[in-house]
Amino acid sequence: MSATNPDATDTTVNSTPSTTESHHVYPAKSRRTPLAIIWNMIRGGLIGMAELVPGISGGTVALVLGLYERALHNGSLLIDLIRVAIKDRSRMKAALASIDWWFLGAVAIGMVTAVFGLSTVLSNFVENHPEVSRGLFMGMVAVSILVPIGMMDVREARKRAPLLIPLALVSAVLSFLGTSFTSAPQENPSLIIIFLAAAVAVCALVLPGVSGSFLLLALGLYAPIMASLSNREWDVIGVFLIGAITGIALFIKVLSYILEHHRTITLTVMAGLMLGSLRALWPWQDTDATLLAPSADAWPVFIAIIIGAVVVALVMFIERINSTQALDSEVIAEVDPR
Repeated sequence: MSATNPDATDTTVNSTPSTTESHHVYPAKSRRTPLAIIWNMIRGGLIGMAELVPGISGGTVALVLGLYERALHNGSLLIDLIRVAIKDRSRMKAALASIDWWFLGAVAIGMVTAVFGLSTVLSNFVENHPEVSRGLFMGMVAVSILVPIGMMDVREARKRAPLLIPLALVSAVLSFLGTSFTSAPQENPSLIIIFLAAAVAVCALVLPGVSGSFLLLALGLYAPIMASLSNREWDVIGVFLIGAITGIALFIKVLSYILEHHRTITLTVMAGLMLGSLRALWPWQDTDATLLAPSADAWPVFIAIIIGAVVVALVMFIERINSTQALDSEVIAEVDPR
């Protein structure tokens, strides 16, 4: 289990004195105690808040909060449930029982509450205090890069360093370049465009280092969708949700597979994407996302960067304590608990 993530799912078992066998370890279901449920709701709320802010990835926050692999695993089980419902209903009971509904429900409630309750507040904060807000989030994401690095198998990472280092750099460059594009807000975008944009942007929910809100900003859809959330335009919200569900269904199985079978490489790419995404959070930039030098009175921004970094470091420390005390994930299984 990783020191920075109690749901880390890679371990090695010595089968003989001279051989090492790798096993994939799956997180068991979370506790149903009031404390565990409230904590999962809070974590879901933080992920929902992250999805509202351009430059912040919900997947990154999930990694920091220690629920990334549990959420990914249960999302994969949900996709399997749909497949079973269509092809083999005799397995429905087992498929339903394999899903951690208490965990998913608590996280979903927290996310929905944050998205609908804080969309206006966060949007105003980002728009009215752009330098301070970006500085705060930059400090958070910068420290968060340690999470996927800490989830790697140290021996494998050292052995494959000649491949992993260039891969991380390429991922960082691609993320850096990708976050340099912005578009003017679109007026009255069609529902088809919203559906397609949601299907792409929601991938950021399961891919650390990629901000769904920034993708919407690059497409010119961030402002109109935030306005729809604030104004409760249910037709737009409904189409966006359908697009998001479609995107997750198409992407989550792929990510689950590569994280299970190519864990170190996947975590390396995640770390590189997170590093490159810091470009979107550089506090000093114009409306065209052109990077500028720090202003003369930049001390509030530097304070915000430090605060963001300290907050995430504290969360990581708390998660490390929780993982050792088994507050949220006391049992793991070496076989898929379906």
